Amino acid sequence: MEITLLGTGGPKGLPQSGCPCAACAAAVGAGARGPASLLVDGVLLLDLTPGLALAAARAGRSLSGVRQVLLTHPQAGPPVDLPPGLPVPGRVPDGEQLALLTGHRVRAVALDAPGTGYEVTDPEGHRLLYLPTGAAPAGLDNGRDRPAPYDMVLLDAIHRPDALARLRAVGAVGPTTDVIAVHLDHDAPPEPEVHRRLSAEGARAVPDGSSLTVGAYESVPDVPRRTLVLGGARSGKSAEAERRLAAFPGVVYVATSGTREDDPDWAARVHLHRERRPATWRTEETCDLVPLLGADGPPLLIDCLALWLTDAMDAVGAWDEQRWASGGRRQLGERVAELTAAWRATRRTVVAVSNEVGSGVVPATASGRRFRDELGRLNAAIAAESERVLLVVAGLAVSLR
Repeated sequence: MEITLLGTGGPKGLPQSGCPCAACAAAVGAGARGPASLLVDGVLLLDLTPGLALAAARAGRSLSGVRQVLLTHPQAGPPVDLPPGLPVPGRVPDGEQLALLTGHRVRAVALDAPGTGYEVTDPEGHRLLYLPTGAAPAGLDNGRDRPAPYDMVLLDAIHRPDALARLRAVGAVGPTTDVIAVHLDHDAPPEPEVHRRLSAEGARAVPDGSSLTVGAYESVPDVPRRTLVLGGARSGKSAEAERRLAAFPGVVYVATSGTREDDPDWAARVHLHRERRPATWRTEETCDLVPLLGADGPPLLIDCLALWLTDAMDAVGAWDEQRWASGGRRQLGERVAELTAAWRATRRTVVAVSNEVGSGVVPATASGRRFRDELGRLNAAIAAESERVLLVVAGLAVSLR
């Protein structure tokens, strides 16, 4: 099955007329996107959008062979002239199936938002799922047999990463599923940031007019197993780490901070983090990271290594000069080595957050300088065993590896 993306943008396209935002300003050349529309094997058209005939011509495709036009959006949208020869657009009721004379089968998928999603199967059995903007499939966890993974999924991956997580949770998206982001509008980050974010989700974006072969596994981006996210205070490092796992189900959030009942400010910080995380994530408050890294299971998000180090230094008496000199330094080194070995050997997808320190004022106390030095060594050790290392500055992630 071959598909041609006649448009990959939101309902109003990108850039939007008269909008001065950064995303619209950067949307030039291949970054400009018309409203999303999908041509399947030249016979099935999903969504009728303005300028469709011109978009097809630019892509080197003809609409003369289209036998069915189906709509996904909840409303018809702006007035669109029907190109000559195209059949009148229609919509398949949720759960029902439409068979085309070409051998393609189209099944309407119920959504958690207005609109209609479509599962398309070609005569050879290749399957794709196409979802409208802002929507995720509904009724996936109804106890039925787990579906086979789709060969390709096209959805609003930027605004609805939870839709991708739901599909992964039930097996509808697997390691070989090609996930294509569509409905990209000016609420998405400008390029190239949008490509970096999608890559972390195991998804990708392509320019308008791209033709893709459904089932081409080599196109699927690899998700790194170990990622270290560094940054200063309020840099956005925790939000970046959470965003990297938002499209995966059952994430275990490992809070190394514990609880501080007598500190209202700390409680407010913890509450803010919890509100930002998906409801399906599970939280564990512990500094015992080695068993978690050694066990099989869903992805881990560790926030943060600086607090883990504080706990470890407390345990070995690092703040007492005599205890530090008489064995504390060695004991801390052993703990760091054990954690690094577990990080290197883990089979889980894991993202860890840590503070990047040492770029500012030298701490006035010996204990402050000790913590700064040990945290720098810990960050370097974990970074050396990570496939991806990011430094977050002012909310922007800079790739170090």
